[in-house]
Amino acid sequence: MENNNINFNDLWKKQTVSQPDMQDLLSRLSKFKKASLRSLWMTNIMLFATSAFIIFIWIYYQPQFISTKIGIVLTILAMVIYLFVSNKLFSNYKDIDATQTNQEYLQKLVFIQKKQQFLQTNMMSLYFLLLTAGICLYMYEYASRMSVLGASLTYGITLLWILFNWFYIRPKQIKKQQSKINSLIEKFEEVNNQLES
Repeated sequence: MENNNINFNDLWKKQTVSQPDMQDLLSRLSKFKKASLRSLWMTNIMLFATSAFIIFIWIYYQPQFISTKIGIVLTILAMVIYLFVSNKLFSNYKDIDATQTNQEYLQKLVFIQKKQQFLQTNMMSLYFLLLTAGICLYMYEYASRMSVLGASLTYGITLLWILFNWFYIRPKQIKKQQSKINSLIEKFEEVNNQLES
């Protein structure tokens, strides 16, 4: 019998390990940053435009019921609070630059991930709660002039649309955002682990 002394340590060291492409990773990070900033800008524009339109309706149509006015205030308040909290992410996205170390990238991404989770859970819940209450109060004045069937249909369709957004569109958006940032965090963790070993 031949004596086969195989040195597994040498074999292990000789194997090629696929190193993550840092340029590709930084490119993905840059795309994430641009897409996130663009999304924040679009959210700002849409909610400011919606708030301006609601204020225009309030001034132009002069609602008579106090419930309508409270509804308008609640709806605008929901948008302002959401924008106030979400706009705090602007500086976090802008702070990501090409001069940082992998550890700094990772820390920044984990921080952004936590902020996004807070925004997607607590703030989004508050936003939908205030928005739903505001819309329902706003519609009361006009629904009170309708037939019972008309008012029921109006409230029913509106509440169905809110529920559709809450149970279908919101979870899809959250999953999409989380998968993007989770993928980047995993890649940077992989790079850091390779650099440490």
